[in-house]
Order: sequence, then structure tokens, then C-alpha cells
Amino acid sequence: MTLKEHYSNSKKPVISFEIFPPKDDETKEKFQKLLGHLKTLKKYNPAFVSLTYGAGGSTQTNSFDMIKKIQSEVGLNVMPHFTCVCVRKNHILEYLSQIESLGIKNILALRGDVPCDCSVKNFDFHYANELVEFIKTHSNLSIGVAGYPEGHLECDNFMLDMKNLKRKVEAGADAVFTQMFFDNEKFYSFCQSARDLGIEVPIIPGILPIRSYGQLEKMLSMARVSLPEKLRIKLEKFKDNPDDIKKLGVEFATQQCQELLKFGICGLHFYTLNSSKAPSEILDNLRG
Repeated sequence: MTLKEHYSNSKKPVISFEIFPPKDDETKEKFQKLLGHLKTLKKYNPAFVSLTYGAGGSTQTNSFDMIKKIQSEVGLNVMPHFTCVCVRKNHILEYLSQIESLGIKNILALRGDVPCDCSVKNFDFHYANELVEFIKTHSNLSIGVAGYPEGHLECDNFMLDMKNLKRKVEAGADAVFTQMFFDNEKFYSFCQSARDLGIEVPIIPGILPIRSYGQLEKMLSMARVSLPEKLRIKLEKFKDNPDDIKKLGVEFATQQCQELLKFGICGLHFYTLNSSKAPSEILDNLRG
């Protein structure tokens, strides 16, 4: 099913998960371990699994291998990511043809960050809305895009960032998947701003269960994301105890999802960091 069909036909909030392909220098055992995590997550009936894609196609080979294995060995639908910086139009056409030949119905279109070793000097695409329009014109894929509840790190004007989101939707996006956030009020405000601008497509909150204090610090340095003061205090208290941090992460994410469900969201998109443990615990809590 397409994104539009998933979010319009389901009577329950749609569940989806994000994973990333192991790096080229990682072992086959890690590859199989990830498939094992997906088999665990399958019991929650996810509509699809989104699969990240390195800027400039740096993980393309592993991405294709993962798509095939997820489909054949796990039996889950895949929504691959695609970034457009450092990529020529002819390469994108080839990629679109390949993933459609695998039966893929959906794609997440992103600008991506420019890698340090990018050899392309004159980009065919500078912004995600250009990629969305190109995919819409040259394929039958349903397109998802990224949204930033607190604004993109490279854009200091929130309303300008929202107008950029509207450009992506007007270019043909069918759904918006947000960056992680920990303050639901930021998400609610983001949704209201989107609706005020006439953005009517589904907006899916991205949920990141906190698993490590150091890992969280690194992620916060790479994105415009704030922490509620109560959460910050608890994280500081337990920062030297990994088990307590993981427990806190599950408890906080569970409460966050409960509040989002009451708000009326049509789906939950979990950033799994290639582990089934925290998402499973959160979804079990929501069921209980």
C-alpha cells in the first residue's frame, strides 16, 4: 500500500520503524542480528520499515541487500530513504527503477548532508522539494518527507522552515515524518503551524527511545531538539547508570506516545537504532 492508503485506511494508529543498514566493514552476523530484531518487531504489525540511505549513496549496496532480505526473510514492506545531494539525475532515475522493480511503493525523499568527499561540483538538486517533484514526475512512488518540530538546524527562521515544508508537500509529498522530539508541545505547535499554512497531509511523530546518555548528547548536537527540564534533571541523575537511562527512556517514550495518541495522531514512527528492545517495551506498555 502507498503512504496515502496506509494513513487513510487504518482505523488504528499506523506503526512504523526506522533502521539503518550495517556499514560495509561490519560483519554478516550484525546483518543477521538486525533481521532478528525486525522479526521481533513484526508482531506489532508495522505498515512498513523505513531504511536509511547515506548521502551521495554511500550505503546504497547494503540498502538494496537489506530491502531484498527484509522482504524475503522477514516479510515486511520497506520504505527506503533517498538523499539528493551529490547525486545526478540519471543515477536517481536508475535508483527509482531498481526499487520499483522490487515492488517498493513508498520512498522518503531527503536533501541529505553534503559528505566531505563529495566529488560532484554542480548539484542537480539543492533542496528536497526539487527531489520530491522529480520523483513524482518519474515514478509511481508515494513520497514521504521530513519535518522539524523545532525547525531545521540550518534554518534560524521557523516560519521559513515551515514554508519549505509546504513546498515539499506541494511538490507531491503524501506524508511528513518528523525528526525526534521530546517536548510534545513542540509537536502540537508544529502541527498547528502546518495546518495554518494549508498542509493537510498526515504528520507522523518520530519517536526516539533514549538508550544512552552519550548517544543522546551526540544526537542533540546534530539537531535542533530541546529537552524538557524535568527530563534533563532525571538524565543528569542517571547518566552514569546505563540501565537506569534505558529504563527512563522507555518510561518517558511510553508517556510521550500515550499523550500523542490522545492528541489524535494517525501513526507512530520509531527510531529503533537497530534494536527491537525499547520499541517492543514501549508498544507492550501502550497495549497494556
